[in-house]
Amino acid sequence: MAKVLKVTKEKLEEMKQELDYLKTTRNDEVAEQIKIARGYGDLSENAEYDEAKNEQGKLWSRIAELEAEIQNAEIIEEAAGSEDVVSYGSKIVIRFEDDDDEEEYTIVGTREVDPAEGKISDESPIGKAVMKHRAGDVVTVDAPSGRLNCTIVSVTR
Repeated sequence: MAKVLKVTKEKLEEMKQELDYLKTTRNDEVAEQIKIARGYGDLSENAEYDEAKNEQGKLWSRIAELEAEIQNAEIIEEAAGSEDVVSYGSKIVIRFEDDDDEEEYTIVGTREVDPAEGKISDESPIGKAVMKHRAGDVVTVDAPSGRLNCTIVSVTR
């Protein structure tokens, strides 16, 4: 059974646009590369042909990957109800008890994770720990380095 991929409506639309581009424009470009490379003669010693065929394989692989992800995508909605409860789309500030450092994160779907931008998924250790909690709650994060206690300082949208 394929894994459900949690994404926002916007991310799903981006994925569909990429798929459309790959199936049309990019596929035509690669087909043209293969056609040109065939014109160079003996295919057994034709590096351009080999490279074009490798590119075609990568393209078809990416198309299959995107189709599977789109088919198994589950659109996540920002939770209706209380604005101060952590859910998808929440921006949170947490303070770790061991060093009093504060960090800011946005809870996103698994396909939109970008740690450099502070975007974490609900499946990450911090994401799992804070989901459905409120500002002021103390939660325990089961991190790879061990258990960490932290306080949710604020929750905004």
